[in-house]
Amino acid sequence: MLVSCATGQGELFARELEGLEPEIVAVEEPEPLGRGGGLRFAAGARSEQGDVYALNGDELLDVDLLALLERHRGSGAAATITVTRPFSPFGVVELGETDLVEGFDEGARVPHWVSCGVYVLGEEALARFPERGDHETTTFPDLAAEGRLAAFRHEGLWLTVNTPKDLRRAEEHVTAHPEWLAA
Repeated sequence: MLVSCATGQGELFARELEGLEPEIVAVEEPEPLGRGGGLRFAAGARSEQGDVYALNGDELLDVDLLALLERHRGSGAAATITVTRPFSPFGVVELGETDLVEGFDEGARVPHWVSCGVYVLGEEALARFPERGDHETTTFPDLAAEGRLAAFRHEGLWLTVNTPKDLRRAEEHVTAHPEWLAA
């Protein structure tokens, strides 16, 4: 397994990942390449060709990776992205026709699908990733316009750890579910 990491972080990643199974190899960018460039660079270090999983490292999720791969291969798409409908960070106010408040929903999901940063990438997609830059503003829009980008709907757990509040929620989840650490 390869892990793309930023310039100057290769030794840190290698030290922290040492001893994990399967073997994990840190692929350090020679210079900042951006998210898409970093993925393309890391994929170039593979010893075998074929579909590649790509996951953000700052999220806690329970995506069924085998079902994602089956969706990807069954669709014939160049790439498949996992999408979810996130929970609103705010209480949703339900309004009636005359703007009278009819209720509140503190656990509402937003009505739109968002990418949760988990992909399966085929060789075609990887070849089209930028050498520098972001694949979500270049390659993915192009593939979508061509009908070559599939989605895999995920309704399960997706917690980002972008803010201290997010990190606290992730820690609370792991504390409440210790089986997550018993892998």
